[in-house]
Amino acid sequence: MKHIFIDLETRSDVDLTKTGVYRYTDSPYFDILLFAYSVDDAPVQVVDLACGETIPEDIILALTDDAVIKHSFNAAFERVCLSVWLRRNRPDVFHSYSIPEDSVGEYLDPASWHCSMVASAYLGLPLTLSGVGAALKLEEQKMSEGKVLIRYFSVPYSFEADVPLFHAPTDAPDKWAVFKAYNKRDVETEMGIEAKISRFPVPDFVWDEYHLDQEINDRGIRIDLPMVQNAIRIGDTAKERLTAKLSDLTGIENPNSVVQMKEWLAQHGQEMESLGKKEVQELLESATPELQEVLRLRQQTSKSSVKKYAAMQTAACSDGRARGMFQFYGANRTGREAGRIIQLQNLPQNHIPDLEDARNLVVSGDMEALELLYEDVPDTLSQLIRTAFVPKPGYKFIVADFSAIEARVIAWLAGETWRMKAFANGEDIYCASASRIFGVPVVKHGENGHLRQKGKVAELACGYGGSVGAMKAMGGSNMSDAELKQIVTDWRQASPNIVQLWWDVEDAAIKAVRGKTAADTHGIRFSYESGFLFIELPSGRRLAYVKPRIEENRFGGDSITYFGVGASKKWQRLETYSGKLVENIVQAIARDLLFYSMRTLSHCFIVGHIHDEMIIECSPDVSKDVICDQMARTPAWAEGLILNADGYECEFYRKD
Repeated sequence: MKHIFIDLETRSDVDLTKTGVYRYTDSPYFDILLFAYSVDDAPVQVVDLACGETIPEDIILALTDDAVIKHSFNAAFERVCLSVWLRRNRPDVFHSYSIPEDSVGEYLDPASWHCSMVASAYLGLPLTLSGVGAALKLEEQKMSEGKVLIRYFSVPYSFEADVPLFHAPTDAPDKWAVFKAYNKRDVETEMGIEAKISRFPVPDFVWDEYHLDQEINDRGIRIDLPMVQNAIRIGDTAKERLTAKLSDLTGIENPNSVVQMKEWLAQHGQEMESLGKKEVQELLESATPELQEVLRLRQQTSKSSVKKYAAMQTAACSDGRARGMFQFYGANRTGREAGRIIQLQNLPQNHIPDLEDARNLVVSGDMEALELLYEDVPDTLSQLIRTAFVPKPGYKFIVADFSAIEARVIAWLAGETWRMKAFANGEDIYCASASRIFGVPVVKHGENGHLRQKGKVAELACGYGGSVGAMKAMGGSNMSDAELKQIVTDWRQASPNIVQLWWDVEDAAIKAVRGKTAADTHGIRFSYESGFLFIELPSGRRLAYVKPRIEENRFGGDSITYFGVGASKKWQRLETYSGKLVENIVQAIARDLLFYSMRTLSHCFIVGHIHDEMIIECSPDVSKDVICDQMARTPAWAEGLILNADGYECEFYRKD
């Protein structure tokens, strides 16, 4: 036995969509109903565990045999489910790859698992089994009946004295037969996917990165649950009080209703198409005092970020750690990780100067003092969200991140010498950029220091071909269009090699697609192979664009279109351009650098990572400086790239 394809149907009283698989399986009511498998491409077998059948002994042993490669679509689900099931039912054969201290349990070693979803994402395909099957036009597609059957057999239909009640196979034998066929079909679809994409295998080093990702997900990150519970209570009470005040001011029966609020604003001379954060903030600058008070209350009552506390409480396992927060290759345009469940990738920043004092008030549950000292309670709770992540007692967090990683990568890739010298000399890149743009020395908090902010906006907006619109989005809305346009022009004149990089990358990509050939530029290789445009990065990893072709863009020039998942979450033809291609490449290289650093530091207990940052849970004697020095090591494939990592220590997670 060399390979085994697996798919499970399970049940639990916990909502998988809200908690993820770790909390789902942590429930005592979790169980596996059906186990479908195929050994070495043999016909698929279905073991009906719910009806008393048993998994063959050789298959049980294969699950814990590192020499047998286990395949599944979203393999984390099968691996974690089987880990828990084996611990409970076959402790005689179960063994884990590590035993975390104070953990809810151990898990099967991810090193012998291959995820078909990752293999599909590596080729730019969707992240769902049905989506990949449709994109590849497989004969054996995922059966559409699955969702209804999962609701029937896998979700409690009722509770009796807090005990969940599930439908049994005997309650609906016809439905159960279809459920078994559905389970079998999923394995057949997975096998069909692997057969289709096997000519473009995922490199071994990417699988190593996946296994590291799984280890980090298995560890989880500890949550201060008492603080979270108090934050939820305080947040609910604050919202009730603010809503009541808003209702008194406006006479609106339901101030949370967008329709009713729009009607009230219209009656008071202010028509609004949207009550989005941006639109409300713009109106606040010109509204009457009466409208300003109403709009500020509206902002406070609609603060959605505090809902993350509820997500934390829901996701925490019985040992207080939230697991499964990261989706490997979740952004398949670059290969970056995506956030799941609590979404660590988009946590609100904290700017409260006395952050620890505010946190202590929430920990103690003192809402009166919080209201007295902080004008906006929902905003304060929002800024404290990060602080709910804590190391275990007696330990600390070291948070380390790359400094200006994308700016460093694009300068290195383009050969923009003055920028690389600025990084080598430890200069502030925003000041250095402003000096080039405006032709005067710019020193942070010093000579011409007011120009640094304009340099920062330009750096954030212009690197990937952005113009006036991008400048406004990045904080330049207080400048006139004429001034913004001039800054864009000056930035491009100061960075001619980056501008040339945009056009060289687009030319090479178009050449590869049009001629179904290969082209190279700036150490990046573009090739057209069997309906894919591949972009090979310096690391050896490849980005993939499905079914590319050359079409005319709205400016009358050539552009590349390809199939991908668009903003509407649908599989559709998308357009790309010079700046977007460079953005994909730069962010992908930044991603490779982060994974290189995480593998360098894999001996540490990494519990989280956000874009260019990692969170390490460690004993008090671990040196922050040593961690940062190791993080800043440059891989052999990035010769000449100048990296720098900064870090800080903390008793709870925060932004330094």
